[in-house]
Amino acid sequence: MLRRTGKSDSEGSCQCRGRQDAGSDRRYPAPRRYWIAYSGGLDSHVLLHAMARLRDEYGVILQAAHVDHALHPDSANWTEHCQTVCAGLGIPCQTVRVHAKAGPGVSPEAAARRARYQALAGLMEPGDCLLTAHHLDDQAETLLLQLLRGSGPHGLAAMPPCAGFAQGLHLRPLLEFSRPALRRYAEEHKLRWIEDPSNISRDFARNTLRHDVIPEINAHWPTAAATLARSARHQAEAADLMDALAELDLSQAQGAHKNTLSVSRLNALSGARRRNLLRYWIKGLDLPLPDSRHVQRIVCDVLGARADATPCVHWRGAEVRRYRDQLHAMPPLPAHDADRVIPWDMKQPLILPAGLGTLSCIPDTGAGIKAAAMATVRFRRGGERCKPVHRRETHELKKLFQEAGIPPWQRARIPLVYIDSQLAAVGGLWVCEPFQAGTGEPGLRISLS
Repeated sequence: MLRRTGKSDSEGSCQCRGRQDAGSDRRYPAPRRYWIAYSGGLDSHVLLHAMARLRDEYGVILQAAHVDHALHPDSANWTEHCQTVCAGLGIPCQTVRVHAKAGPGVSPEAAARRARYQALAGLMEPGDCLLTAHHLDDQAETLLLQLLRGSGPHGLAAMPPCAGFAQGLHLRPLLEFSRPALRRYAEEHKLRWIEDPSNISRDFARNTLRHDVIPEINAHWPTAAATLARSARHQAEAADLMDALAELDLSQAQGAHKNTLSVSRLNALSGARRRNLLRYWIKGLDLPLPDSRHVQRIVCDVLGARADATPCVHWRGAEVRRYRDQLHAMPPLPAHDADRVIPWDMKQPLILPAGLGTLSCIPDTGAGIKAAAMATVRFRRGGERCKPVHRRETHELKKLFQEAGIPPWQRARIPLVYIDSQLAAVGGLWVCEPFQAGTGEPGLRISLS
């Protein structure tokens, strides 16, 4: 039988809210189905076996998921082993094969983890719950790794027992159990598991900690794993408080445009609150988080720049830019060919290159531009002029963009519609005379989505 290491208290309980059955110790929502991430190793085999024993008692639906990373010559044999074990327990097992080779600048561990969780997320349906076999010693290792990387409270919080995942939840029900406790359970029940040789390779930082560093720590502090796990819970509480403060600051520092921040309101915050809000805001936009060095560059080079400057700080997968009082965060802008000329049959939508959107025409009598069969789409190169409808004078596009508050990095990517070699419309923003449809005359309203 599994036994916890150390005393269980409310600090270890899951913060996900859900139904509690009367008279039970269930702290988690009752799912529609449990997906058990089953690698075939000792930890996941213990989880699979324990859940199979609880299946009848709790009446839950179990499904195993085995992810084949195709990184080891024996991976096919491991898949067969997993299928055999699951069949013996009466648990359906679905195998997903992924491409987990690391790209430039990405560690093999991170690439495999990303591929694995993407595959598992693809199996989830609304109301499902993913179970993984992370345990007390995994938690201690994770905290130490994050500490050695200089992580803040969010990183030092390590792995939460319960979190949202895909269309359901991700639970780690073994976080209170030690690795020796899992091995005792496996030996007691005569389980057969796979030993992945990569688990002893010192090429991975976690294995160095596991096999060389932590045994030395345990020799002097036998309860180190439980103590470190408790520290991770404290860090999780601190991270929650930081997020609550950032949410409050975000409500006061919203920019004039969606998903932007006001530079002046950001600068009114203390340094620690400003950095905390920047990280929270960037994370909320689903962008990679910057390290401390890049956060400091945002504070100094972007927030501290002149009001008329357009600074940019970028890191892998993201960049932050400023225009006037607005701070923008976005994926890196793709390459753009300003010399490109694209023919456009205006009866059909036009998908623009490099993710610049789709141009389409909507019939609108007496509004928009005069109906035309063909047009060409170009991009700004400088010197273009337009006399927007209802204006007395012709203006350079630069002035019109400035008046409209369009950031400089977007201006070169706004499609310009030409008819008979003359500028007829600027994206979905302006129609240029003399291309406006007259009263009662068939017209086309240009949409850029």
